[in-house]
Amino acid sequence: MYEAQREACIAAAQAGGRVAMKFFRKLDPAKVTEKSRNDLVSEADHASEAAIKAELDLRFPNYGFLGEESGASGDSCRRWIVDPLDGTLNFVQGFPHWCISVGLWDKNGPVVGCILDPMREDLFVAVRGQGATWNGERITISAQTGLDGAFIATGFAFQLGERFQTYAKALNSIFYRAKGIRRAGSAALDLAHVACGIYDGFFELGLRPWDMAAGVLLVQEAGGLITDWEGGDTWMESGNVIAGNLYVHQDLLEAVKGS
Repeated sequence: MYEAQREACIAAAQAGGRVAMKFFRKLDPAKVTEKSRNDLVSEADHASEAAIKAELDLRFPNYGFLGEESGASGDSCRRWIVDPLDGTLNFVQGFPHWCISVGLWDKNGPVVGCILDPMREDLFVAVRGQGATWNGERITISAQTGLDGAFIATGFAFQLGERFQTYAKALNSIFYRAKGIRRAGSAALDLAHVACGIYDGFFELGLRPWDMAAGVLLVQEAGGLITDWEGGDTWMESGNVIAGNLYVHQDLLEAVKGS
């Protein structure tokens, strides 16, 4: 089940990745603009999204589409949710940590998801009820027994505004317990790396649907938990996300609630 959708997801991500690689460290500075203060978009973002959408429209013309750059169109009950270049600031600066994220959602949530890291040739894929893979090999969440000594991923952006104070309180609680905390600049890749056990957990405020549409399914299918910062299921709407195995997730949840 969902084999055609899975293949479309992978093909679309690869199409976007090929386009993005042509621009990496070759961008025309005049074609990098701000959507809002410190929120950049480049010609690579637009070109990658166009390539992804063309591939998906060819294979599933009746499905809807939500892209970071072009917005929503078509059927909202079966919709591809796409970040054509997650980590744009990294990309613009020439920092080699960014990815392509493609997810299919229906009325029950995520169906298939694919995250492609073209720099490392890493392909993460998940299908509802069928598990998750990393370059074709089955993956599972970390077995870390709690926050103490854990390796944690996080993120924050200028757009958080006053919410940064809430984030900072949570970070302060987590900082003194974790073995290490990394803010690499791509939430989609962070979630993929939680799914395969590189990171033990993840927390962030204010994500957008395209940042996590594929990554949350990877975490879930690898055996992990996803909730909002209250322990509920509004994470897709609120953008406030905690991810990890049962033990790490519970400790992160207690830490952010205490903030």
